[in-house]
Amino acid sequence: MNPQDIGTIYLEDLEIGLTRSLTKVISQQMVELFAEMSEDHNPLHLDEEAGANSIFKTRIAHGMLSASLFSALIGERLPGHGSIYMQQNLRFTAPVRIGDTVTASVTVADITAEKRRVKLDCLAVVGDTTVITGDALVLAPTRA
Repeated sequence: MNPQDIGTIYLEDLEIGLTRSLTKVISQQMVELFAEMSEDHNPLHLDEEAGANSIFKTRIAHGMLSASLFSALIGERLPGHGSIYMQQNLRFTAPVRIGDTVTASVTVADITAEKRRVKLDCLAVVGDTTVITGDALVLAPTRA
């Protein structure tokens, strides 16, 4: 993460269209650690033969591993520290393979100031391919 982007953007400073992004290379080690943490040991993620015999013809990363980048963005960049995750909707549109570079972005889509709620559009891509779309609802920190 870019250190300048880490911290808090208070509700009072948020604007529709404000965006933050994060890019990660999804490694075999990340997939193995995510399998241990999540207890999702689906062979599609961990076994070369299972991956080769799948519709993807190779192992793929857990969808929620890539989706976890949205949590990092919300907790660290937009709105950042003090945010409370309330809701997440996701649609997985393409696989992420081991070694792929995923760029996740969140963009302010709506602000309900009186309730401190912020709707964020969520998008993750590998190159020109969209791999996840969705939205999140968060309770944003305020100066008050």
